[in-house]
Amino acid sequence: MATKLHFTNTTQSAFYATVRQRTDAYFTTRSLSRHANSAMWRKTIGLLLSFAGLYLLILLGSFNGWGLLGLAALLGACSALIGFNICHDAIHGAFSANKRVNHAFSLLFHLIGANPYVWNLTHNVVHHTYTNIAGHDEDLEVAPGLIRLSAEEPQHPWHRYQQWYAFPLYGLASLSWVLRKDYVKFFQRTIGQYAPPAHPRKEYWNLFGYKALYYLLFLVVPYLVLPLTWWQLLVGFLTLHLVMGLVLGLVFQLAHVVEGTVFPVPDETGDLQEAWAIHQLRTTANFAPRSLLAGFLCGGLNRQIEHHLFPRVCHIHYPALSRIVKQTAHEFALPYLENTSFWSALRSHYRVLYQFGRST
Repeated sequence: MATKLHFTNTTQSAFYATVRQRTDAYFTTRSLSRHANSAMWRKTIGLLLSFAGLYLLILLGSFNGWGLLGLAALLGACSALIGFNICHDAIHGAFSANKRVNHAFSLLFHLIGANPYVWNLTHNVVHHTYTNIAGHDEDLEVAPGLIRLSAEEPQHPWHRYQQWYAFPLYGLASLSWVLRKDYVKFFQRTIGQYAPPAHPRKEYWNLFGYKALYYLLFLVVPYLVLPLTWWQLLVGFLTLHLVMGLVLGLVFQLAHVVEGTVFPVPDETGDLQEAWAIHQLRTTANFAPRSLLAGFLCGGLNRQIEHHLFPRVCHIHYPALSRIVKQTAHEFALPYLENTSFWSALRSHYRVLYQFGRST
């Protein structure tokens, strides 16, 4: 039977109580909703129109092979941005106070090849609860056996080179979602050490039905409409997912697998000697916090500290919340980890890969 983890240090709960009180006051005194504002809606409409436009350009435009390949790459990047900015918030219940609106936008996850129900289990439930805990946090299992992201994992000779080959492997992340991972996680008895309840019957239909729809839209229809051979279509499909996967993989890794973040190990009874909120501060890092472009493109995931503490708040509010969280963390003498730019975070991630590839 899997050991259930417990965050046992209740003496640290004052930090979270204080930061929640200050966050509540921020929204209340300004009469602001925690959910999407007009800027968020404009971004949402713009991303969806871009996605539809790129898809139609591929099918109906008069482009040669290289032109189609470029459009496929752009569609992959746009798919990642929709995942970050719209679906991620919606599945967390952060996009809108209306559950139906959140559900509607979560369905867009199917259009980028992923299953929102499985994502909720692996990400919302498991990752957000057991962040950076080997054997529990599924996000550490990027490529089991090939990439080592924890000292608790077995070490193999090829890990000495993982700082080089990890990045191309990240490009396979979305392809794995589309073809393998969602199916595997859906039928596993446990996800990490978490045993999900019996899946509702409709989710079986959703898994197979929406996957079939995705294959129809992105494989069958292009093959029927475009004057392409099967291998040309395959190259375009792979290009879309390599770009999408690389963007997804880098953004998520730069938030948790960088210098300064920790990988806690529970004791034999499953106890972790700290409060849940403190655990989030120690296992999560922001990057490029002052970059408007990073904030816009990443859907606030460059500010993952705020996201992990307040996952039900729309990311459009994270810049304001970060000032509150950072000040409160410093008052309580707690870490607030951040890399000043995307490139500094990337270099830090490289060094952590190097370290885990050699350390025992």
